[in-house]
Amino acid sequence: MAAPLGLHLEFGGGAELLFDGVKNHHVTLPGQSDPWDMKQLLTWIRGNMLKERPELFMQGDTVRPGILVLINDADWELMGELEYQLQDQDNVVFISTLHGG
Repeated sequence: MAAPLGLHLEFGGGAELLFDGVKNHHVTLPGQSDPWDMKQLLTWIRGNMLKERPELFMQGDTVRPGILVLINDADWELMGELEYQLQDQDNVVFISTLHGG
């Protein structure tokens, strides 16, 4: 079994409002037999952190269109998106690019 995984999660551009207005979170994911990937992280966030209106953050098993995801300051599209295997102390940023006017 893999050791627990420590991550820094950051929500911005309005996405933090879905997480009680808190932008920065340090979380520890429990150890499990398979490595944690982004798909599992999003499911964990939905079940453990998301306080309201999950449809504004997620669509199916992924983030909604309009939410930019960075893993260690790189676009997650370059990292494999949902299949990216998380590493201890990774920095994952979610930024909403959709704003009302």
